Amino acid sequence: MSREMRFTDPGEGIHEAEVVEVLVDAGDSVQEGDSVLAVETDKATTELPATYSGEIEQVAVAVGDRVEVGDLLLTFAGGGDGSGDQEPQQEGPEPDAEGSKPKESEQEREAPEHASNQAESDQAKPEPKQDPSHQARGDEANRAQPSRRQGPVPAAPSTRRLARELGVTLEQVEGTGPGGRVLDTDVRGAAEASAGEDAEHAEARRQPERPEPRQAETAATDQQTRTAGASPSEALPDFSQWGDVERVQLRSVRRATARETARAWAEIPHVMHQDRADVTDLERFRRAHADEVAEAGGKLTLTVLVLKAAAAALRAMPRFNASLDADDETIVLKHYCHIGVAVATEQGLLVPVVRDVDRKPLRELALELVELARRARAGELSADEMRGGSFTVTNVGGIGGRLFTPIIRYPEAAILGLARAELMPVATGDPDAPEIGARLFLPLCFAFDHRLNDGADAAQFVNRIISSLQDPESLLLSI
Repeated sequence: MSREMRFTDPGEGIHEAEVVEVLVDAGDSVQEGDSVLAVETDKATTELPATYSGEIEQVAVAVGDRVEVGDLLLTFAGGGDGSGDQEPQQEGPEPDAEGSKPKESEQEREAPEHASNQAESDQAKPEPKQDPSHQARGDEANRAQPSRRQGPVPAAPSTRRLARELGVTLEQVEGTGPGGRVLDTDVRGAAEASAGEDAEHAEARRQPERPEPRQAETAATDQQTRTAGASPSEALPDFSQWGDVERVQLRSVRRATARETARAWAEIPHVMHQDRADVTDLERFRRAHADEVAEAGGKLTLTVLVLKAAAAALRAMPRFNASLDADDETIVLKHYCHIGVAVATEQGLLVPVVRDVDRKPLRELALELVELARRARAGELSADEMRGGSFTVTNVGGIGGRLFTPIIRYPEAAILGLARAELMPVATGDPDAPEIGARLFLPLCFAFDHRLNDGADAAQFVNRIISSLQDPESLLLSI
């Protein structure tokens, strides 16, 4: 009796991952706890331990596959009782003409993946009674019985999802991939082959309008993408007609970024407010205390100082530290100040959250931000460390750029972007006899949700930040 290892819920709101490395092959012997797969979520890369000891019977996934909670990863040969993943297969003769028992045991083998669409699967398969209204469906099931496989069908999670959407039973599809693996083209071919069947049966198989619970997030994302004006159903042109092309798969962090930014842009009416702060005196303050903070293991940057200024402004104007519940038509005001700080990594942009910014001294913030950035770049952040933010600060100044338009992180109400600080000439004094000097200016790019705040509110909010940054003593008093 085979034992199955399925992708289990890792918690922390994570429901899917991408396989980035397969560490075992069929026939390998492993001990319980040995690493067998490496998967990458929106947050980090994790090695999955074997759930049993024994010989690997089948590897059901490959590098690049996306897996969701409940998807089959591996099967182990033999092993006795109590695997906890599946019911024992029934011993006995081939099914009779009605074919009821093998259908039941097959559903038991697929139960972890198909639990949510059990009713639809029952409708798509024949009832035991061969009454006239179900004769055609029964004949179809009986013809398919001899080709049914023992054990799980080798197919990628995305292929399984496609089969569910098209109403195709994977056990009745002949795979053309390596080792009989069922490919997307096989599923589509099976769906096209059944197009000439009775219209009632074809309609029963094609129900993508009713996504299963595990498909709800994907369906919602597709709808948000369509709202943003880029329908995933629109076929792209054949770019190869104009030259060489290459397709690169979206990886976990980039895929999550694409999903979340499209959602935010589609649902939040963004307004941009831009200004600049004279941080000449603040820069002198930063340089005077940078060594002291560095000795403690931190780094006193403009970002750290801006976090404190933003926290003071959020405390004074709480509707920028809020979320809109559009269904309930209420504003959720947050009595905490958890600010996310965008960090560029090799995997993509990650946003760890610094909690209680308004309550922490500058030195503590400088130490914490250095450690969070290090762990983000090393892929060591937990999902919890990137949740619960009430506001976000993103700084591209270290790379370059004078102005940009950041996208609000849903469901927050605003985001503050920092561009490159520049030393600029400034004329002061009498207009007829001006004095020319140089001052250091920091561009501020502020995006806010117009449903919660107006332009005048945004101007006042940014003015508060500018006032704190231009006067270090004022900033220290706000701590």
